Amino acid sequence: MEQFQLIGHPLGHSMSPPIHERLFALEEREAAYTLNSFPPEQFESHLAQLMALDGFNITIPYKQTILPHLDELHQSARLYGAVNTVRRLPDGRHIGYNTDCDGFLRTMSAHGVSLDTRVCVLGAGGVGRMFAIECARQGGDVTVAVRESGRSRAEALRKEIAEQFGRKISLCDIASPEGRFGLLINATPVGMFPKVDACPVPESFLTSVDAVFDCIYNPAETLLLRRAKTAGCLCMGGMHMLVWQAAVAHEYWHGCSFDNASVDRIVDEMHEILLRKEREA
Repeated sequence: MEQFQLIGHPLGHSMSPPIHERLFALEEREAAYTLNSFPPEQFESHLAQLMALDGFNITIPYKQTILPHLDELHQSARLYGAVNTVRRLPDGRHIGYNTDCDGFLRTMSAHGVSLDTRVCVLGAGGVGRMFAIECARQGGDVTVAVRESGRSRAEALRKEIAEQFGRKISLCDIASPEGRFGLLINATPVGMFPKVDACPVPESFLTSVDAVFDCIYNPAETLLLRRAKTAGCLCMGGMHMLVWQAAVAHEYWHGCSFDNASVDRIVDEMHEILLRKEREA
């Protein structure tokens, strides 16, 4: 039986095992997927065991730590300087991929959302940087909205996008975004469990937005998404991206493919698991 793992620290109540179990079932493939949480000082001692696996996923804090131990980086990993998926080839070499960007792009495509529009990205951290770069690369007119504390990081991102991709992006205060946007992306933790009564932007702003993507997946429907739905926006939650990035990992591991309907069913099942956990808490 093939062996796969997710490594990170801490892993908490990760949704990865049930997601990957369902993806393996769709492949009709017998494989085990387990969690492996260990502190950074133990990373080197786990390397040999990791490299013997058929493949593995990586989350914080090891997405950069793994880089020098791989034989090759896919262009996605080179672009973002981070790896979340590793494939072991038959000859024993290891290739690193970044499927977070694929998960985002597949989510947008599955919902019929074009990135060639005015896009407002809330936050300029790691995932916000990825959203801004991908939207700019796809032709989007990008505005990054941050608090004053995140201004220097947003300025660095603006410079990076201009120099690396020849695209200009705008910056604004997250408390007062202005204008009409085809897509609003929340890349901040505002609204995440357990602080579910918070929303990153003023409610009135949502009437100027066509579609909203919140990368948070717990809760399944954040306050931002509830308000956006009331405002008539197309709404997408973070569970879609989480499942799609896992699905793309399987595509790299085994050369398989998954359709929108199959992924949507897994998304619904994961939402049910989260709701069940909430009721039991």
